Amino acid sequence: MHTISTQLIIFVVLTVLLFILVGIVMLILVDHKSKIPGEFQHNPFSIIGVRREHPVIAFVTTFFLGAIIVSLLLELGLVIGEHLGIFEQEEEQPELLRKISTQRFSETQRHFHNTPKVNKVDMGKKPVCFECHGDYPHSKKRMVRTLLNMHTQFVGCMTCHTDPRKRPEDKYTFRWLNYSGIDVSGPHFGTDVDPETGYLIDTDDLYSKIVVYYGEDDKEDLLEITEQNQDAKEFLQVRNNLSDQDREAVKKRFHALVMPKGRFCTRCHTDEEKSYLPFRELGFSEQRISDVTNLNIVGIVEKYRDFYIPKLFNEQSSLPDKELIVGDDNKHKTPKEELLKGRAWWRKSDAAQSTDNE
Repeated sequence: MHTISTQLIIFVVLTVLLFILVGIVMLILVDHKSKIPGEFQHNPFSIIGVRREHPVIAFVTTFFLGAIIVSLLLELGLVIGEHLGIFEQEEEQPELLRKISTQRFSETQRHFHNTPKVNKVDMGKKPVCFECHGDYPHSKKRMVRTLLNMHTQFVGCMTCHTDPRKRPEDKYTFRWLNYSGIDVSGPHFGTDVDPETGYLIDTDDLYSKIVVYYGEDDKEDLLEITEQNQDAKEFLQVRNNLSDQDREAVKKRFHALVMPKGRFCTRCHTDEEKSYLPFRELGFSEQRISDVTNLNIVGIVEKYRDFYIPKLFNEQSSLPDKELIVGDDNKHKTPKEELLKGRAWWRKSDAAQSTDNE
């Protein structure tokens, strides 16, 4: 924004021009009103002779004069408003701050708690599951619910919760799908790393999710129940008018292929050839494949699995075999105490060279 002295100079100059133009317009108006006998004159500045039309220059002058007057009034209103505190003044940032956009992004990513002004992840169309379970469906297990809810940003519900006894895993195909209705142009979230910052590449695609398709008899069905699903469309239209019995019947239909407990972290975050998800086929870069398959879930996954899985299978006799949910029992390496700091704790590749137990 201009300084006050500059504004005053502009205001004075424009005011002078305004008065000059006002004088010209007054002469033209006088000329048009004049009825002095004499020859017909086309000169718009002449006050001699009878005039029978308005010259084009009169309209052009009036237009520019009006524009200048409006501009002056807006400028004057802004200056007064800023002095009275009605409008906030935006300070011009130094040139240095304009050159550090990459470094600024790195700093925001370095901090664990980042609260965006707009939660873009929750925008757009969602799976019908969220209508009942909410945007953050995992809430019972306090120890891991944040990690699980974080995964709902880029993994479909049925990708984790499809019951393998009803739809065998050897017939699954995984793909990225954007069913939010929001147009994107960048790469899928989390598939690559920015070489300049070392963090996940910045992208506008925060809406595509890894979903599962089931193929049988040359037919492939999307198991994720999106808002485009015909049953989901009809449910969303009549859900407020359903009786308790009908609502329960619809719930059972939507849950027909659902396994109550989803697959455990170690089904995906394990060696690439054993991973439930084909990261390479899904477009993950070499660096990201190394990252996600070498996650060292020391403080949470391993301890939580030892504590939770025996209890889980005692309580849930209807669940599939243990290996289908949690994978094999291979333990990840545990880093030394000094590596349990900052961002190093979650990446086994950072800790592999400093471990006590192989």
